[in-house]
Amino acid sequence: MDRVLGRVLVSLLPKPAKKEFDTPRSVLFVRPGGIGDAVLLIPAIQDLKEKYPQCQIDILAEKRNSQIFSLCREIHRVYRYDNLAEFLTVFRTQYDVVIDTEQWHRLSAVIARFIKSKSKVGFGTNERAKMFTTIIPYSHDVYEVKSFFNLLQPFDIVPPSSSITAFLDIPASVRSSSELLGPDIGKYVVLFPGASIPERRWSADRFSDLAGRFAEQELRVVIVGGSEDRDAGETITAAVPDVINLTGKTSLLETASLLKDATLLVSGDSGILHIGVGLGIPTVSLFGPGIAAKWAPQGTSHRVINLDLPCSPCTRFGTTPLCPFGAKCLHDISVPTVFSAVQELLENNSKKS
Repeated sequence: MDRVLGRVLVSLLPKPAKKEFDTPRSVLFVRPGGIGDAVLLIPAIQDLKEKYPQCQIDILAEKRNSQIFSLCREIHRVYRYDNLAEFLTVFRTQYDVVIDTEQWHRLSAVIARFIKSKSKVGFGTNERAKMFTTIIPYSHDVYEVKSFFNLLQPFDIVPPSSSITAFLDIPASVRSSSELLGPDIGKYVVLFPGASIPERRWSADRFSDLAGRFAEQELRVVIVGGSEDRDAGETITAAVPDVINLTGKTSLLETASLLKDATLLVSGDSGILHIGVGLGIPTVSLFGPGIAAKWAPQGTSHRVINLDLPCSPCTRFGTTPLCPFGAKCLHDISVPTVFSAVQELLENNSKKS
């Protein structure tokens, strides 16, 4: 649809005329797509609000990622483009600036073109560049947080020079970890065995082996995930009965609440990983098809495991080709390698405390 309809619409629409403004009073961020992108956009939103406290910042998202913006108090309102009434409300609203944060697809740029605004900003990765008054270059070698900051060039806001620390806030209305796990849970680590595509899933058997090693050290293990991760959760629980399996039992915001108080998170390249980073907890992440330079956590509190095989990374703009090698880049990561990285982080944390 995007390749055909998106190209046709872009070719038919004229380039928008830019109208000058002094201080932005209203900005709309367009953010379709997954959870991880939504999380990594938030630091840029917060810096924009810090520079312009009176600016109203709205989001146009979709059902699967809209909840993430509940973790950012600087946002005025979140609209969904897969909700017709909300979508139409956005089209009736006048903004000073519309910022399309989508990296490749053309239809979001077309939407940004139609929304009433004085200025339109977006990545010029293909024909979509025609839809903007300010075109921003995009690189696969830049950490995505910094890529989103580049969209703020019209406001003279520059990317951070150091790694980002905790930047997400859990609303008071969300159940706490003690409510979800009980007041006597003590220290616990979180495992997320899920992924958006099979090529990014480390096997449930290996997560089971890892959970067993935690149990030997008397560390409680909590497994999180959606309903699609229940089979993996049950496999791990069958092997290590002492783990707490919450796959399919918590909302996205409740999962964030569990992560906030965790000692550590082990995850593949996923939205849950980015939530953990945004909450400031140490992480061990497993990368293969995805571009670690763009998506892997940065900073001393994180360990990124990547075999750096010649055929990886292979994902571009969210698309991973069918792998002829059985995704060896991820599946050949060993349990001892992951556990060693976990132990190193736990030892560093104990020294700090």
